[in-house]
Amino acid sequence: MAFEEASPVRAFPSYRGQRSSPGFYYAATMQAHVGFESWLERDEVMALDFDPDVIGFAAQPFWLFWPDTNRVRSHAPDFFVRHRDGTGVIVDCRPQERIKPRDEAAFAATKRACAEVGWQFRLVHGHDPMWRANVRWLAGYRHLRFRIEPVSSRLLEAFAQPRPLIDGVQSVGEPIAVLPALYHLLWSRELRTDLGSRLEASSLVARSRP
Repeated sequence: MAFEEASPVRAFPSYRGQRSSPGFYYAATMQAHVGFESWLERDEVMALDFDPDVIGFAAQPFWLFWPDTNRVRSHAPDFFVRHRDGTGVIVDCRPQERIKPRDEAAFAATKRACAEVGWQFRLVHGHDPMWRANVRWLAGYRHLRFRIEPVSSRLLEAFAQPRPLIDGVQSVGEPIAVLPALYHLLWSRELRTDLGSRLEASSLVARSRP
């Protein structure tokens, strides 16, 4: 079984008074739910789902064991990611200020293991707040049910050249009916805009280049 299709080797417990925030995110990339144990992990799952180069990913798909003095230590990486070109990437998520010596050792061992098998290793500390807010909004329209025709095709025509978001939307129809399709096209990267700035009516939107 490919690691991006593996089930978690650990459970995602939820209980009263818990400091972490576990849950499940529906990933449009695989049309399946992926578990997370913190808001940072949830944001990373969302970012992976939004990345067009990612074709699959799984949470905590295996245990990594390594010797440490007179004992054996273990670590279950947060995510395994498969890219379109076949590249494998291990992702661990931890805010910089919360990394302890034990964590540093685990991440270092994971990075060494990745190098041995030809994978990449990435340690995520956080995401740009504005980008995260915009992508979180678009994620609400990630399901294919929001690809509404003929509205979607007309939107792609309307934004053949960059123009303000609301202008293109109104050229197609009533915003309340058209906006869901527009947000889905932004999610699927068929339309593009600057997600580093607040997404609003005046945002410049254009059809993505082939």
